[in-house]
Amino acid sequence: MTTRTTTTTGTTTTTGTTATTAVARRTAVFLRTSVVLQTLTLFLQAVSAGVLLSSAHSGLLHDVGARVMYGASMLYLLAAVLAWRPGGGSPRPIGYAAGFLVLASAQVVLGIAHVPSVHVPLGVLMFGLSVLILTRGDTGAARG
Repeated sequence: MTTRTTTTTGTTTTTGTTATTAVARRTAVFLRTSVVLQTLTLFLQAVSAGVLLSSAHSGLLHDVGARVMYGASMLYLLAAVLAWRPGGGSPRPIGYAAGFLVLASAQVVLGIAHVPSVHVPLGVLMFGLSVLILTRGDTGAARG
């Protein structure tokens, strides 16, 4: 994209790469922040699950954490879409985020159904995948 400068009655306006780069940078930061939040909530879910196994009174903590984790997964999907469309990035993170939302949905269903033999390993898998995406640094955002 090239920079276009227009002059109207003495006012000069520059549009193009500067604005695009700023949008791409903001959406990339939002995407990275959402992945950090998701990873953190998954870690806190693992901690609350450990507390739940040792105490009968910590079910509420894990319950609330599940809602926060699900919200973080939805935020990750929103950030991936925004990084792709207005941000000019790759659509690849949308697939990652949609996959996480599907896994989060399965986690909620398995948790409500009390199927720990699948619920716990799936939680570990989700945490590992989230850390992998976070450490790879491949957010798919446009490079400035």
